[in-house]
This record gives sequence, structure tokens and C-alpha cells, in this order.
Amino acid sequence: MKIALLGYGRMGQAIEKFALQRAHQIVFTLDKDSAQGDLSKADVAINFSVPQSAVANIKSALEKQIPVVSGTTGWLDDYEEVAAFCKAQNTGFLYASNFSIGVNLFFKINTLVAKLMKSHQEDYQPSLEEIHHIHKLDAPSGTALSLADSVLNESSFKEWELDGNSKTKLNIHSKREGEVPGTHTVKYTSSIDEISLKHEAFGRDGFALGAIIAAEWLMGKKGVFGMKDVLNIS
Repeated sequence: MKIALLGYGRMGQAIEKFALQRAHQIVFTLDKDSAQGDLSKADVAINFSVPQSAVANIKSALEKQIPVVSGTTGWLDDYEEVAAFCKAQNTGFLYASNFSIGVNLFFKINTLVAKLMKSHQEDYQPSLEEIHHIHKLDAPSGTALSLADSVLNESSFKEWELDGNSKTKLNIHSKREGEVPGTHTVKYTSSIDEISLKHEAFGRDGFALGAIIAAEWLMGKKGVFGMKDVLNIS
């Protein structure tokens, strides 16, 4: 498989490592204003560029009928536009806020627990906390927002609030510390106890490998997908 890396920072370089281990070839890299190789030779593109460049980078590949796997967060106001563009180009697009296999299983667990807690929401106040490295540009994280969506869908809350203390909104607390790759915790707190669900990443390898697995899966497919499709998690 010939891969284009749209974004060649730490995640792009980690993806390159796993791509080469799995006998794939990197034919194009894009890093800020520097480009090397030939995008048109790619079988698939993997986008981990900065949020401000995500839409343009994704479209640059889709318009060449190159399917795109994207893990950049912070650009989702334009998601529907990109999804429609993908369909118009008759190719494939796969977005995930997090490509880690463990995190995607965590998403499923979070949804199941949110459904279970729905009938107890008068007693248990849900909240989220996410911790990432100091270089992360967006807050809350895309993973936290995915977790929040599942909680909101099963609660009386209509919206979330960042670093607040509201009793009528879902509170998300974002912390930036050192080189933390990513820790996400969902809590249900009552006056007498607390239930916590936690996922802690030990490094970026899980994200990078998951992105390669997603790219391998996307080959030859047309349409808009997510990691639920890759992992067959209904």
C-alpha cells in the first residue's frame, strides 16, 4: 500500500514507523509548507495535520480519488461539507477522534454505561476529565467530545461546558500536563459514591497502529466511515 502522510509531526512519524513495519511505502509527506514526494501516487492518505489545514488537505487527496483516513480534531464544524465532498468524488473517507483499538472499545463501554445510568440521573451527576500533553492545540479533546456525545444522548443534559461546575450541563475538564499521551475519565458522582470509567494511553503507538489498520480497511471502499465500521462494533 502506498501512503501519503498529510501532517508529518510526531503522529505522522509514528504512523510512518508502523507503515514500514507492515511493508507499506510512504510516497508523499506534507509538513507545514514542506512537501516531499508525489501525492497522486498514493493509494490512501492519512491526515494528522493541524486543524486549520485539515479540510484543505483532506480535499486535496479526495479530489484525486485518493481515500483519506483523518485523525485531526478541532475541524468538525466542516465535517458534513467534507463528507459530501467525498461522496461527490466517489471515493472513501474515514474519520475518528481516536484510532486506538482500546479507546474505541472504551467508547462502546461508555455508551452501555450511559444507557444503564439513564434511569439514575437524578442521583448521579456525570462528568468527564481529559488530560493531554502541553502541545495539544484543541480542548476538549476530540475523544472527550465523542465520549460526551454518548453521555448527552442518554441524559437530560442538552450540552457540555468546559471547565465549569454546572448542575445543568455536562462538565468536561481539560488539563494539559507534560507529555501525557492521553487519559480520559468518565465519572458518575452521587452524594454517597462515585463510579469511574478510565482509559489511559501509555504512548502514541496505539493511535498510530490504529490509523494504519483503518487505512488498510478503507482500501477499495467508497463512502464515509468510522472506527465502528473497521472494528465491526455495532
